[in-house]
Amino acid sequence: MARVAGRNVAISWIAGVLCTGVVGALIWFAIPILPAVASFVGDTLRSTLP
Repeated sequence: MARVAGRNVAISWIAGVLCTGVVGALIWFAIPILPAVASFVGDTLRSTLP
């Protein structure tokens, strides 16, 4: 197996795919809250701006 700077490229690739999957899952689970966040931000901006 190829080694770059003492690291196994296959293990690094697998870890990168797993991390990307975890981040993707977190984004997927956060999607339902986006309308509430947008409403909160909009209400906050409307109340602070003249």
